[in-house]
Amino acid sequence: MFFKIISAGTSGIEGYIVEVEADMTKGLPGFSLVGLPNAAVKESKERIKSAVCNSGFRYPNKKIIVNLSPADIKKEGSHYDLAIALAILREVENIAEEKFEDIAFIGELSLDGKLKPIKACTALILGLLKNSKIKKVIIPFENFNEASMIPGIEILPLKTLKEVYDYLVEKKSIEYEINLNEKNHEEPDNLLDFKDVKGCQLVKRAAEISAAGFHNLLMIGPPGSGKTMIAARFNTIMPELNNEEFIQVSQIYSFLGHIPSEIKMRKRPFRQPHHTITYASLIGGGHNSNPGEVVLSHNGVLFMDEFLEFDKKLVEGLRQPLEDKKVSISRLNNKYTYPSDFILIAAMNPCPCGNFLNQSKACSCNDNKIKTYLSRASTPILDRMDIFVETSPIPYEDLVVEIDEEDSATIKKRVEKAVEIQKNRFKSLKINYNSQMNSRQITKYCILSKEAKSLLEAAFKQSNLTARSYHRILKVSRTIADLDSSELININHIAEALNFRKTFHKYWD
Repeated sequence: MFFKIISAGTSGIEGYIVEVEADMTKGLPGFSLVGLPNAAVKESKERIKSAVCNSGFRYPNKKIIVNLSPADIKKEGSHYDLAIALAILREVENIAEEKFEDIAFIGELSLDGKLKPIKACTALILGLLKNSKIKKVIIPFENFNEASMIPGIEILPLKTLKEVYDYLVEKKSIEYEINLNEKNHEEPDNLLDFKDVKGCQLVKRAAEISAAGFHNLLMIGPPGSGKTMIAARFNTIMPELNNEEFIQVSQIYSFLGHIPSEIKMRKRPFRQPHHTITYASLIGGGHNSNPGEVVLSHNGVLFMDEFLEFDKKLVEGLRQPLEDKKVSISRLNNKYTYPSDFILIAAMNPCPCGNFLNQSKACSCNDNKIKTYLSRASTPILDRMDIFVETSPIPYEDLVVEIDEEDSATIKKRVEKAVEIQKNRFKSLKINYNSQMNSRQITKYCILSKEAKSLLEAAFKQSNLTARSYHRILKVSRTIADLDSSELININHIAEALNFRKTFHKYWD
């Protein structure tokens, strides 16, 4: 007898519908699995037989053929176990066909019939949403916190194959105590706060604007001037992930098999790769076309300390994700496109020894060495930075003076207020932040006062700005105006945005 059950598979981090078709006929007992299964899927027949028998059910003594459709896409993972087991049990236990009409099944089975947690649960469920007939999905209990925020589908977390059977046959209610608020027992000790940073007021202001509008930030200055210290605290002033962003980030980390507790608490990703990282680890690739750090930073921060110590190929590889907000990875048999919309925070020394233009220490580099070092950052990459700020050695007086520095919570409130203004502005569009505006949207939403227009025109002609730099200045000034709760971009907003370009002209012009 032929029967079909709905499950899901993944292609990259994208999910798609998989129909598990089972046919049981008379003949020599056996189990054949087709539909391009990989080794993990092929081994499911042994797990399923033990799980069925150890759950108190009878395993059919028939010829069993299972097909995973579409048959021309390679199937990977162990999450097809539950659907295959139910396709077999359906005839043996005579479960009515209508019980399966609006429900899908994903889960790995252990030998005793327990449902074990799976990778890529979020991606799999999002793939099921492509079929409007699917209203419910049964998943392993341990995956529920991850999947609970996905709208448009009822999530049913169960623990064993027997419980799944009982639910289908008798519609037994689920009585597990489910704790969705993990903040109560997973709150990490966060000792980082902007109040610990002495002085550096201009750099703190640059960080605030960057967080409020999702702008890229480049800090340049000698060692020990606070660059890394400020970047490490950047996430403490960032707004929490909204529902849509949380699902996107969960989809990426779920694909890799683990969602960090910080992400579950709606904290934004903060990735800090070492400058010895490989191209495949930063951008993505390898045998399985895995996402790299630029993808793991999606909706969060990618901090590249010692920016110019990274291989030039890596730095240039940032061009596409910074401009297109996505990265495409092509291999012989597949091509995957991953989301990659992040804030790039780059910190660098002004020369190999780090003391170029440092008033406290003499620089040991000659002009040619300095020029060669700074040229590692190409014009196209610098053009993609929104804010440039120079850091200076912190004076002794600033270190010992007893002044209450502004804490992260205070800065975060201003950032959240500016983000809320942007949310209302772009509510009918598919963007959330000022940095994501295209040229048409910049024209519509960046309205300048007469004085601001004159200042920007003079700066454009004097500095020979590119069109991309011009648009980025407007985006930054829009964010500064939002921090001031001003609908109009005034001359002081343009002046401050232009001030954060001075460092670029100082070192590269």
